[in-house]
Amino acid sequence: TSVEPRAATETQFIERLKRSDPAAFETLVNERSGEIFGLLYRLTENREEARDLTQETFLRAFQSIGQFRGESDLRTWIYRIAINQARNRWRWWRRRHRDATVSIDATDSAGHASVMAQLTSDTANPERSALAHERERALRKALSSLRRVYREAVVLRDIEGFAYEEI
Repeated sequence: TSVEPRAATETQFIERLKRSDPAAFETLVNERSGEIFGLLYRLTENREEARDLTQETFLRAFQSIGQFRGESDLRTWIYRIAINQARNRWRWWRRRHRDATVSIDATDSAGHASVMAQLTSDTANPERSALAHERERALRKALSSLRRVYREAVVLRDIEGFAYEEI
C-alpha cells in the first residue's frame, strides 16, 4: 500500500533529523512552519507572538528530536511542542500581569489586515468575500470566547483536522 512507503520515508526523515542533518531541518521548517504559525496565530490572536512562538517551536524541536520516540507521528509531536510553547508563554505573561486584550479584527502596526482576513479576501467576487469575512469574524469571536484548553481542542480538531486520539 502507499502508507508503507510513506511510513518508511518518514522514518528515514526522522533518522536524518536525529543525526542533526541541516537539510532535513530546513525541510521540516519549510514544510511545517506555515501550519504551525497558523495554529499559534489562532491560539494567541497575535501575529508577532505567533511568529516568535513558531521560531521557538522549531528551536525546541531541533533540541529535542533525539527524544522523539515515534509514539505519534512527527506532525503531532511538533503540534504538541507548539501548544506547550504557547501555554508556557501564557503562564509567563500571566505571572507578569501583562495579559492585554487585543481586538481580533485589529490591523498590525503597518496597517495590514489580519492574516485570516487577507486569506479570505476574494476581489473577484465581493459577495463571497463579504460572506467569508463574516464567517471568519464569527469563528474568531466564538474561538475567543472559549477557555484556552477548549480553544486548543477545537482548533486542532476542526481546523487542523487531527483525530480525537491525536488531540
